[in-house]
Amino acid sequence: MNIALWIIAGVLAVAYAIGGASQIMLPKERYRAAAASQHWVDDFSAGQVKAIGTIKLVGVVGLILPPLVGIVPELSPIAACGLMLVMAGAATTRFRRQEWALMAGDTAYLLAFAFLAWGRFALEPFGS
Repeated sequence: MNIALWIIAGVLAVAYAIGGASQIMLPKERYRAAAASQHWVDDFSAGQVKAIGTIKLVGVVGLILPPLVGIVPELSPIAACGLMLVMAGAATTRFRRQEWALMAGDTAYLLAFAFLAWGRFALEPFGS
């Protein structure tokens, strides 16, 4: 189970690192134009989009770095909970915009982070 949790964490970390970095580095208009699924940025200011990207990157660091270096690895499932909350906000935005298929994708990510948090809190905690 430990290997499966690491694989899930790694895949999610790569996806969210790319997404968060692009939100920070690209101007809002260019980020929106980069993919058809990014219409949600119309509801937010450029600063808010960059803040969301920063939160994603901080979550990715918390998900991977503490257990990797062995310093307070218990932060990893807490970071997964934080990213789960980010995805709850994303799903709420999709719901409000009536983007049902995209909301289902956001909900899938939310459930992946929930599974990761549960796995690291209960199934295979670090340091056990």
